[in-house]
Amino acid sequence: MSTSLNSELGAKIASSSEFVDFSQYIHTIKRYALKILSLAILITILVTLIVLSMTPKYIAKASLLIESDQANVLSIEEVYGLDASKKEYYETQYEILRSRKIAEKVVRKMALQKHQLFNQDMIEAQKSPLQQIKENVSTWAKEQFPFLPQNEQVLETEIEREARLFGFAVTQLRRAVTITPVRNTQVVTISVEIADPELAALIANTVGEIYIENYLEAKLDMTAKATTWLTDRLQGLRTNLVQAEQRLTEFYEREQVVNIDGVLGLASDELQQLTGQLLNAQNALKRSESVYEQINSGNASLEELASLPEVLNHPSIQNVKREEVTAESKVSELGEVYGPKHPRMIAANAELRSVRESLNNQIRSLIAGINTEYLSAQNKVKILERSMNTAKDDFRRLSSLENQRKSLQREVDINQQMYNSFFTRLKETSEIGGFESANARLLDAAEIPTVPAKPNKTIIVVAAFVLSLGFGTFLALVLDALDSGIRSVDDVERKLGQRLLGIIPWQPHKKKDNLDVRHFFDTSHHMFSEAVRTLRTSLQLLNIDKPSKTILVTSSVPKEGKSTVAVNLAFAIGQLNKVLLIDTDLRRPAIAKLFDLPGFQPGISNVLAGTHAIEECIVTDEQSGVDVICAGTIPPNPQELLASNKFKDLMKSFEDKYDHIIVDSAPTQAVSDAVVVSSTCDSLVYVVKADSTSYKVINNGLSRFMEIGHRVDGIVLNQVDLRRAKKSGDYAGFYDQYGYNSYSKESKEA
Repeated sequence: MSTSLNSELGAKIASSSEFVDFSQYIHTIKRYALKILSLAILITILVTLIVLSMTPKYIAKASLLIESDQANVLSIEEVYGLDASKKEYYETQYEILRSRKIAEKVVRKMALQKHQLFNQDMIEAQKSPLQQIKENVSTWAKEQFPFLPQNEQVLETEIEREARLFGFAVTQLRRAVTITPVRNTQVVTISVEIADPELAALIANTVGEIYIENYLEAKLDMTAKATTWLTDRLQGLRTNLVQAEQRLTEFYEREQVVNIDGVLGLASDELQQLTGQLLNAQNALKRSESVYEQINSGNASLEELASLPEVLNHPSIQNVKREEVTAESKVSELGEVYGPKHPRMIAANAELRSVRESLNNQIRSLIAGINTEYLSAQNKVKILERSMNTAKDDFRRLSSLENQRKSLQREVDINQQMYNSFFTRLKETSEIGGFESANARLLDAAEIPTVPAKPNKTIIVVAAFVLSLGFGTFLALVLDALDSGIRSVDDVERKLGQRLLGIIPWQPHKKKDNLDVRHFFDTSHHMFSEAVRTLRTSLQLLNIDKPSKTILVTSSVPKEGKSTVAVNLAFAIGQLNKVLLIDTDLRRPAIAKLFDLPGFQPGISNVLAGTHAIEECIVTDEQSGVDVICAGTIPPNPQELLASNKFKDLMKSFEDKYDHIIVDSAPTQAVSDAVVVSSTCDSLVYVVKADSTSYKVINNGLSRFMEIGHRVDGIVLNQVDLRRAKKSGDYAGFYDQYGYNSYSKESKEA
């Protein structure tokens, strides 16, 4: 039983924490609405006062057009090394506009260090009240405590003072000037933000003019430097050119050459011809060398020599061979007709012998010619080789001379080109030096602003109001989150997981005194009486199937008003049924004091101890008709008495005599008496002081009853400030349901 109840309670609490309840936030904001609005109004008033005391600042803007295509006379970019086509060019110009050098020139030209907005001494002289208080305190401390370290004032010279004021003015000016490029254009905006509108416009225009002047000065300075450097360099180049030409002239005179290119060509042609002749001679020598070796070997006969191809193929040998063949043919023909002694045969044989003798002579003559030809070819090769070597030496010498000439000539040409180039550049630079072409022009001059740009008082005040509202709302939500008390129906259901049986409104009374016990019957307090009756009705409706006779009233800690709730609940039920009110808080009893009973009045402890009879302890309240049994004498062992069977039997006997029994018990966090007494009760009413006790403490007390399986009928929220609760809307539905609003109106009218 206890496990199921605990799990049910945990499930309710867990489910309530899993979802964001925006209505709870809205209720919180409504509850703190007046405080949030008051905080917002207060902060807005303070901000308004601060804004009104602020010095207005004006912004003057001038437009400057930076041109990339400048008027070039003779390729000035080549002289200065500028490339206006690149993106870096414009970025560089923006940084030049922001540079300290431009700021210094503006300050120097306008003498801003003497103006009150840029003069450090004048600014420091205008001290705020806070600074004056600080200085007064510092002076007083120095006078009262002379032993403390003193800041020695260092006297500065006039030059140091001027340098300090000038540097301060430059720094202030750089802070006041803003350079903003206009996107996708060559226009840049110069904005100046200071308190003087006329001076702001003047500074904006002056910055643009100084930038243009600075460019022209830099251009002239660069031209002068370039001219000086080119002049110095040209003197050195002229000297180098003269020396190179002199070395070339000396070379021609020393080598005695006029046209070395033509001589070198002739030498090359001669070398090529000799190379061809030598190759032919060497080939002829190789052809005749083998024949020469066979002829001069000493072993070859005339017939063998005659069979050599060189001999056989010779024209003269071939002619003689043909004559020999003719003679042999003739001899052969005549031999068939005539005999050997015939004169014609003799003549034919003589002719054949003569032909053969001529052939041998021709062969011998040819062989001698071959020898002579070989020796002549060998001699020719040697001659050609000597001529070839001589031609090679001449060609190498001429080539070396040509290389020297080319080197000297190349040096002359290079020096001539450099001299001509620098001479031309010097002329260009000299001409450009007198031409001033600015890279920018003032597109729109700054006009004197008539309306302050800062501070925008309306926006600041509105923003302060909105932000303070947001801050107040955030602070209210934080305070609500940090507040662990129970103040509304939602808190009871969300934080405690219990139902709300009723609320008891707070009633004005002295703090040290208890609320009048007869307050319920006071006709001027209808709301209080109706709240108690509503609690009675809730209990009756809750237990309509099985009416509860014994109702236990307890709380978490003392001073939550549980005894007051128990007494008034007894009064309300007593109007319908017979009721007994018992005080079981045997440690700090309150019922006797509320009913003005004497201290010796016997009560429940006396009955349990057996010292008095029950009839002696019951006191009947005449106005309400409720029977009351106070705690009686405080015993040393109250919990043992309440846990005894005698107490249980006593409670059963009361149930037979009374329709309802209201039991006022001790707080749960102090002792466990209420848990012990709850075992004899049908219903349990848990009293919680509104916006006081932490929900963790309350849940701890409720869990004690859950552990023993006792059902808690609900929570009674006590001492609720109805006026504040009504404004916050925490109990709006609860009031309307039971008609509290009408009673509230009646009480106001009364």
